[in-house]
Amino acid sequence: MNRFAATLAAQMVAAVPATASFVEAAIDAEPGLLTQGVSLTVQLERLVYEPLQAALERGLVLFKGSFVIVVDGLDECEDKQGVVDFIDHMLDFFKTHPSFPLRFFIASRVEEHIRTRLSNEFVLLGDLNNYSADEDIEMFLQASFRDAATHDRVIQSYVRAHGEWPTKPVMNKLIRHINGSFVLASTIFKSIVQPATEDDPSTPMDRLPLALEINGLDSLYARKLARSQHLPHFRNIVSTVALLQRPLPIVGIADLLGIETFEVVRVLLNLQAIVHVPGTDERGDVTLSHTSLRDFLTTQRRSGCFFVPPSFHLQLSYYCFSLGFETGDRPARTYGWQFYRAHWLAFSQPKACDFIDEIERFKAQACQSLHVNRLPYHAFLCTLFCCPFFLNASQISVSLSYLLTECVEQLALAAECPDPRIRLWLEDQLPGYWANLEQGSTYQFSVHTYRALQHNLQRASTAIHANFPEILERHPRLAGMEREYTITGLVRALNPEFYRDNKS
Repeated sequence: MNRFAATLAAQMVAAVPATASFVEAAIDAEPGLLTQGVSLTVQLERLVYEPLQAALERGLVLFKGSFVIVVDGLDECEDKQGVVDFIDHMLDFFKTHPSFPLRFFIASRVEEHIRTRLSNEFVLLGDLNNYSADEDIEMFLQASFRDAATHDRVIQSYVRAHGEWPTKPVMNKLIRHINGSFVLASTIFKSIVQPATEDDPSTPMDRLPLALEINGLDSLYARKLARSQHLPHFRNIVSTVALLQRPLPIVGIADLLGIETFEVVRVLLNLQAIVHVPGTDERGDVTLSHTSLRDFLTTQRRSGCFFVPPSFHLQLSYYCFSLGFETGDRPARTYGWQFYRAHWLAFSQPKACDFIDEIERFKAQACQSLHVNRLPYHAFLCTLFCCPFFLNASQISVSLSYLLTECVEQLALAAECPDPRIRLWLEDQLPGYWANLEQGSTYQFSVHTYRALQHNLQRASTAIHANFPEILERHPRLAGMEREYTITGLVRALNPEFYRDNKS
């Protein structure tokens, strides 16, 4: 729901231009209004309710009836708390302003967090479970095929030679096959009329009989995905689109994955029936045509070989993190720095996957992908292994002893990489994590772990002196105190006794 209020405001301005100046004034008065730190209720008040109310009170709106905002698919929003906040605030607003000329029309499946909030005297509930959508779907398909014929010369030529297409019997069969699902109707239509490609030169007339053999959305999704699965980077591209925290343009996906833009385009063009592909590489976001596709991809029993496992969040976290240490204008840099930790937490949550096995698999894959010039993965793992020591450790399904041991080993391996990005990481990122570890925390571990920590900290010290001696002179301020962040400082933070015995 992060952009919900802003989207409503933009659409309101388009429909009621008199509100534009009041929306602009609200943003000018509170420049941070559109940031994530501002609650949805405040955004709705400042950007939607108050501007419309101001325009009405000043007589700038000629329309005398009630305005209607249509919110479709509210159940598809993953931010359930945001949905609850929206409904609660909306009901409170109309309780205070019962005659305000605005109504919300909400279309949604029955989800518990929505149903309980909408069971209210201010809400008129309608049940569409017994409503037949066949007539609506027929109108939709007829209009859609008619529109397609005006733009497709192949269809035009076929109709001139053979008459009506689709014929009435075929249309009726298609409607029965769709069985009241608008999602299926829309997706099947797109799959029929999508442009021919080198990999699929078939015509819409060829595809229509095949569409009648598709058994529901899962079968349709699998068939469409199969068209591109032979292409390079197919799995990474589809997995990325499915798991992104917010959509990216084509160039952003390419930047995140470290591949060429044309490679992303080539995969996506075959998937236009189930994925929204923007008209340009730089502008517009790549999105799934429906949330049911994400459900399909992330449910193994349904998607089979196309399954996107939770462990892919680990790769995305690494890709995101490494972009923060690249130079130049990178399309996905902002996304990466904003969401690398969210992807890490999605990977590491209990029951998501076998944490240690997936970490080892990730290391092996990273070693095989050295042709992609990224920040060495050791820095990424060191940083993220440090997180549980000052975040909620209960979110991680392995022991803190394992995390600490791995963290220090990855520190040593990172320091041994003569990569200039490691210097940036050591200077700008690592001190903050170790500062949190040092302040008021006590950890117990075995003699074996203690010796491993000694060994790897000494390795890190030697490597930093050899590869990055200039950072030993850095004296950053933290929490109002002057501190020297050298490797000996890190050793002192972890093990004062070891530091005293090994000053030399």
